[in-house]
Amino acid sequence: MRLQKRWVLIGQQKLRFNYMNEIIQKVKNLSIGFRSKKGEEILILRNISTNIQKGETVGIVGESGSGKSTLALAMMGYVKQGLYTIDGKCLFNSSNLLEMNNRDLEKIRGRKIAMIPQNAGQSLTPNLKIGYQIDEALKLHTNFNKTERDKKISELLNKVRLPSPETIALRYPHELSGGQQQRVAVAMALAGNPELLLLDEPTTGLDVTTQAHVLELLNFIAKDTGTSMVYVSHDLGAIAQVSDRIIVMYSGEIVLEGPSRSILKKPIHPYTHGLLKSIPKLSLSGLPDSMPGTQPQPGSILSGCSFFDRCNLAEDKCKNNSPELEYIDDLETSVRCFNYKSLKDKKDINSQISKNEANIEENEILNLTDVSISYAKQKLIDQILNKTVDTNPTVKDINININKGETIALVGESGSGKSTILKSIAGLLKTKDGKIRFEKDRDLSSDLKKRNPNDLRAIQLIFQNPDESLNPNHNVEEILSQPLKLYFGLSGGELKKNIIEILEKVRLGEFYMSRYPRQLSGGEKQRVAVARAFAAKPDIILCDEVTSALDVSVQAAVLNLLQKLKDDFGTTYIFVSHDLAVVRAISDRVAVLYQGRLCEIGPSKKVYQFPSHPYTEVLLGAVLEPDPDIKPKLVAEDIVEEKPPEKGCCFQGRCSRILGDKCKNETPPWQITEGGNAIRCHININDLKNLQSQ
Repeated sequence: MRLQKRWVLIGQQKLRFNYMNEIIQKVKNLSIGFRSKKGEEILILRNISTNIQKGETVGIVGESGSGKSTLALAMMGYVKQGLYTIDGKCLFNSSNLLEMNNRDLEKIRGRKIAMIPQNAGQSLTPNLKIGYQIDEALKLHTNFNKTERDKKISELLNKVRLPSPETIALRYPHELSGGQQQRVAVAMALAGNPELLLLDEPTTGLDVTTQAHVLELLNFIAKDTGTSMVYVSHDLGAIAQVSDRIIVMYSGEIVLEGPSRSILKKPIHPYTHGLLKSIPKLSLSGLPDSMPGTQPQPGSILSGCSFFDRCNLAEDKCKNNSPELEYIDDLETSVRCFNYKSLKDKKDINSQISKNEANIEENEILNLTDVSISYAKQKLIDQILNKTVDTNPTVKDINININKGETIALVGESGSGKSTILKSIAGLLKTKDGKIRFEKDRDLSSDLKKRNPNDLRAIQLIFQNPDESLNPNHNVEEILSQPLKLYFGLSGGELKKNIIEILEKVRLGEFYMSRYPRQLSGGEKQRVAVARAFAAKPDIILCDEVTSALDVSVQAAVLNLLQKLKDDFGTTYIFVSHDLAVVRAISDRVAVLYQGRLCEIGPSKKVYQFPSHPYTEVLLGAVLEPDPDIKPKLVAEDIVEEKPPEKGCCFQGRCSRILGDKCKNETPPWQITEGGNAIRCHININDLKNLQSQ
């Protein structure tokens, strides 16, 4: 019998110990599926077997639709409506969760097994205070009296490192940042002192610094409490930071399983190899390699390897024979592949495709001059008297010029004003002060209704979530016909011809015209959103977090698509993202924002190689790499500032290099570095270089 292994954190070192039979959960030959309209049995999970050990953190990765969440839910005895257990068991401390009645499951869920959801903002009740919601969890899962519960609420909020627990307990969810809401969700999950935590994409949507701090917190909790964790994510960078062991899933099967270092350093399954090559990296310029094809639909693979159509190592035997999981002793890894030996010594995971480095001429298309944007509402009497009520607006004094054919990225943490600026350019938010000029001589009205049709056509916005921007009652043909009818008056055969051409440009094709958004994958929906924007033949496209909800392979495909369309049409992009590796891959220039103030702007290559502003250094240091040996550098404290300071440097509250009263009282000057970066900081550029090299 092979020894089970456990990794234990001691300080910053991971020491491995061998334990036998320390299994908290055993999944054995589990198959889950549904019946088609024809009565055929369609498998979502196929013959899954794995063990979760005490004190172990297991990462489950794979593209959307691979079965990750279905497996995690089964681990707490839940099978989605419409699905049923075909075979197998899910044993928690020897009890089969899938055969328990609801009353018995209620004694386990929350107390012994807890789940932390993806979006804490949606899982917290908006009209109930934080303390009350944690108190509800304690009432349900413990036998504490009121005094003991009040004490425990403070302990839990302290454990998840939230400042002033008594104050936080009295706040409502909307008064907390996304990272703070996620910490509250962790505190609620810990209320019953569970033995197993299931985490479903808990950091997706968080900015880089918040994500890094939340992951550090999870590592601390695993070490402090000995709680086992199952972490479901498509973010291999996050998985690398928390996981002792990784399970890679594809088409409802485990295709690779083993220690995180072996999986990420020596990915011996071609699918895992493809996933890692799809991830943009800070250390490399250019676009990630896009993995061809898509995951097969459930029930479409009747024989052979499910990865056959996308695999560059596939042979004839792969088409007709299904590989079994084979254990590889020297890597302590199980792999489902006939040709895994071809990848054992392969070392090209970090290669990326060089994007076309266009020579951006000084041909200005958009100019933001002293732009300020405020969410404060001016009273009627103040409007009549022309009285200024907001002296410290959300976004202040933004000066950016953008050239034709350029991709400029706006980066920063949540609340830095990125999307606010984008919405103002699009005409969805009015500016308080300053001007936005289009093609040098045309002032864009901040009121969308006052813009002329040509300006509306010239600037298009692609939203973060296509589910919220695509009409679910319209098929793809109807969605794409709207801009073509509105701006060009097309109809009949000419309209249909243009729709087909646009769909082919985004690699979808005529087949998709009759499909509705609900019938499309996440990547396909985002392609339709891109197609709709390009249908207007715009000069500028505003991209608001367009890849943040996509898994890595689809993200790489969308990035390559955007770059190709830019090369073909000379389109200008303004790209908003909290993923700095994605920004490095796609952008020509980067503008760094904090609290609605511009801190640094310059060529992407220079900003990433030589970050000059202390805040840029903080952002880049927090980026997660898909490598367990590369840890994020958490230079700044995990502090959420509700509004920018009235005077001085905007970053003074978190800067580790603060100069005292000068930074607190005086607005920092702009300085130009040798590489062409412009930074706003009191510290002399040469002194900054010396400080950062120490």
